[in-house]
Amino acid sequence: MKADKHNTPPQTLSFLHLLPYKNGENGLITLLKTPISTTSTLHSQHFSLSLSLSLYMANLATLFTVLLSLLCYSQTGFGLVQWPGGTSTRFYDFKVQTMRVTKLCNTKEIVTINGMFPGPVVYAQEDDRVIVKVTNETPYNTTIHWHGIRQRLSCWSDGPSYITQCPIQAGQTFTYEFTIVKQKGTLLWHAHVSWLRGTVYGAIVVYPKTGVPYPFKYPYEEHIILLGEYWLKDLVQLERQVLASGGGPPPANAFTINGHPGPNYNCSKNDVYKIDVVPGKTYLLRVINAGLNMENFFAIAHHKLTIVEVDAEYTKPFTTDRVMLGPGQTINVLVTTDQPIGKYSMAMGAYMSAKGVKFQNISAIAYFQYLGAVPNSIALPAQLPSFNDNLAVKTVMDGLRSLNPVNVSKEIDTNLFYTIGLNVQKCRSKTPKNNCQATNNGVLAASMNNISFIRPNISLLEAYYKKINGYYTEDFPDVPLKFYDFVNGAPNNIPNDTQALNGTRTKVLEYGTRVQVILQDTGTVSTENHPIHLHGFSFYVVGYGTGNYDPQTANFNLVDPPYMNTIGVPVGGWAAIRFVADNPGTFLGFFYLKNNGLTALNLPLNRFPLQAFGSCTVTWKYICHGDCLWYS
Repeated sequence: MKADKHNTPPQTLSFLHLLPYKNGENGLITLLKTPISTTSTLHSQHFSLSLSLSLYMANLATLFTVLLSLLCYSQTGFGLVQWPGGTSTRFYDFKVQTMRVTKLCNTKEIVTINGMFPGPVVYAQEDDRVIVKVTNETPYNTTIHWHGIRQRLSCWSDGPSYITQCPIQAGQTFTYEFTIVKQKGTLLWHAHVSWLRGTVYGAIVVYPKTGVPYPFKYPYEEHIILLGEYWLKDLVQLERQVLASGGGPPPANAFTINGHPGPNYNCSKNDVYKIDVVPGKTYLLRVINAGLNMENFFAIAHHKLTIVEVDAEYTKPFTTDRVMLGPGQTINVLVTTDQPIGKYSMAMGAYMSAKGVKFQNISAIAYFQYLGAVPNSIALPAQLPSFNDNLAVKTVMDGLRSLNPVNVSKEIDTNLFYTIGLNVQKCRSKTPKNNCQATNNGVLAASMNNISFIRPNISLLEAYYKKINGYYTEDFPDVPLKFYDFVNGAPNNIPNDTQALNGTRTKVLEYGTRVQVILQDTGTVSTENHPIHLHGFSFYVVGYGTGNYDPQTANFNLVDPPYMNTIGVPVGGWAAIRFVADNPGTFLGFFYLKNNGLTALNLPLNRFPLQAFGSCTVTWKYICHGDCLWYS
């Protein structure tokens, strides 16, 4: 896709006076208060917006709803705060559908959006309002999470099931509405029920406002790179088997780049993604890890990657041979085609810091092919780090700095210390061989501060808003219940106590609270790098290190720390983050857990009596003198 010098999102046309315009076959309807320049941009066929169209009259009804919502206000302690209106409104129509795909010598049905794998790209500009109508045409419950969107005054649209909404059931429709307030860059959306996000995912590209340049030389073209995982087994059935076993699932059968595994896998010689490039040009690659569990390295043979953005926030340029992304992380890199004409491999491989865990060790390959390269020539191989190269990960993290000095909180109102890790619960099943397949014949659970989350059966946000008692408590501890040598002295063998407590516990923060959270890795089962994601907020990563956190020796960057929404807590180490609780609502703070293939958020409790299939989830509830607007 060639870049447009005005930074206008692709396929956007101009029109006047709040009149909806149906934009071609893409199903994108844009609603503008003022005209903008007409643009026409080319895209990769893998990411064209082939969204199903709703009837025009239905869109007029939606328009009426939008106009009403723009008049809504939210009451806070500081007076009336107007709902963010946005410069324009962009409509998308998502149909959750199954489709048959053939990969790795096998044909199966997968769940997709609009029959696309990966799903359609959501394009917008900074401060735009986005409305996505989601219709579930599958038998599976689903929701969509807009990963990294801060949901200012729109917490009902965040998407995690049983936190901000109940799942969208078969045959039902839910409409997400949010304004992308002061955000621009690369993010992603994905399913947030079960393991459906293994195939239900896509990119979000938010361009700067019209006329606002990038803080780097404008690229010749931009391309989206979605890193994923692919299983031959049905993901819903696989999740059920994992929950029943008490252990972890097998590794993915393949890694994928834009849905393609590449020639290293069976029956995949021609199932390869390719970017055709012109010598002497600079390209912007929007790299997204949409994987279910794994952290991954990414590199291009003989080419340097210059990082200019992480999690939709600009950074000081940092040049490296490779990057590592955890699930949900996004990195924009500039690549200059300064090598001899040829075909070069783009490679995606595993980063696995935990010990004794099976993982997919075959790399996915795509091609970065120069114009004029000999057809069917052999691609030069990309050099990825060793799967457990912690130094390679640290080197990239050390290079991340905000583009300019930032106003990070120097004074802290609330200090929190959260341990994260796996637990092994004692087996209480009458069929332990079937249901207790974790370490030492136990049952795996995940925890923060040794408390494993019990998924409620209604939305916590609804329970809070409607004052429905009995579904959660407000007693999540600020510090661990017990302090010890978290990294080296964890009780990691039964009969030692490796149990986690269980509960649907929340942490309440007053509006405006300046928060610091120390995230500490533990070694109860194994130390490992833990990706942490906070819904509804980004945060400054002010420090990190190895071993147990020690405030006397910890070094903090309070000048230009990176501003992120997902951070990998170092293996056997800690990370410190700071943010201001200025977005009312009930949001989720959780970590993806790749040890034994578990994804922490998606392990509900009480599916099987007396067994603790927990998730290491903290639900943050931000209280001010008002809340998000309520939609019935």
